Amino acid sequence: MTGVTDKTVLITGASSGIGEAAVRELAQAGARLFIGARRGDRLEAMAQELGSQVAWQELDVTDAASFDAFAAAARARFGRIDALVNNAGVMPLSPLAALKRDEWKRMIDVNIHGVLNGIAAVLPDFVAQGSGHIVNVASIAAHMVMPTAAVYCASKYAVWAITDGLRQEHDNIRATIISPGVVATELGHDITDQGVAAALQEWRRKSLTPDAIARAIRFALEQPDGVDINEIIVRPTAAGM
Repeated sequence: MTGVTDKTVLITGASSGIGEAAVRELAQAGARLFIGARRGDRLEAMAQELGSQVAWQELDVTDAASFDAFAAAARARFGRIDALVNNAGVMPLSPLAALKRDEWKRMIDVNIHGVLNGIAAVLPDFVAQGSGHIVNVASIAAHMVMPTAAVYCASKYAVWAITDGLRQEHDNIRATIISPGVVATELGHDITDQGVAAALQEWRRKSLTPDAIARAIRFALEQPDGVDINEIIVRPTAAGM
């Protein structure tokens, strides 16, 4: 089966940025979409705009029960699940010496446990039906480490490892990791270190728009069932890193 027409795709972090762009890109391609995030008002507005092929439910990816309920609602609405895009993530960067333990925990909970909760919510279905596709959105930070980003990079390295482990464990389930470079999104809005926040704004002077990553997600999902795009790295042409 090629393409995403009439496939049911779940997307997390769908209320803005890459998640919202992926919703719009895949809706245009004919997918059935079940979208989740904490900001239900934004999800509801997008579903009303895009029509009956898009349904939504508020989702906290750090809560396993919330993710299980999200997947169950998608099954009830569309009959089956064909793919999951684990997109939700946070990036409160800071130097390790700042000892922002609460922010470290938040990154680990959202960026790692959130991905694992998503996998756990859909993997039994995929095993039972003998097919499925999990797309995990990581970052160029899965391939490099920078000052102030040690914990964030560690979380994205973990997503890379989890994705490849999933690929190796199942020969009929596809696993893809999408690693964006700098993208103009809300990611990093929760940085509390003012110097780091200013540096991020400067770094984002050369950035992609979210639709570039949405097209990469669509490309991976549209491949025939026997083709697994394992990883896509997408950088701005002008980026030095």
